Amino acid sequence: MASDRFLKAAVAEAQLGLDEGGIPIGSVIVHQGKIIGRGHNRRVQRGSTVLHGEMDALENAGRQSASVYRECTLYTTLSPCPMCTGAILLYKIPRVIIGENRTFQGSEWLLRLNGVEVTVVDDATCVKLMVDFIRNKPQLWNEDIGV
Repeated sequence: MASDRFLKAAVAEAQLGLDEGGIPIGSVIVHQGKIIGRGHNRRVQRGSTVLHGEMDALENAGRQSASVYRECTLYTTLSPCPMCTGAILLYKIPRVIIGENRTFQGSEWLLRLNGVEVTVVDDATCVKLMVDFIRNKPQLWNEDIGV
């Protein structure tokens, strides 16, 4: 189980997404020890093309000054895709904590190349959520990652 309270919050978001019939990926954005945005993948629930967990968390953080984002850490249960990586880079979020990257290796290399501190926790709960989901709903997973 996720040991970090912020990663636990991201896992709770992922579980909420799964419970809603969506894809179990969650994210939280933390500024000065406080969650300012939380979200989960809502592509299915909202019929959206862009509401991945990280994008939903950014949306729910609302309009923040650039200086706030430059002091944040983004927690996500799964390695960020190119779209979410782009948003992280756009807002200059300096740290990303990733629950797991076994089931999907996102654009971590691009984050690192641009000076973002990336930590992969390899959390068993995050891995199990995705392994079970991919096994049970492979077509939905393939749709989400553009296969």
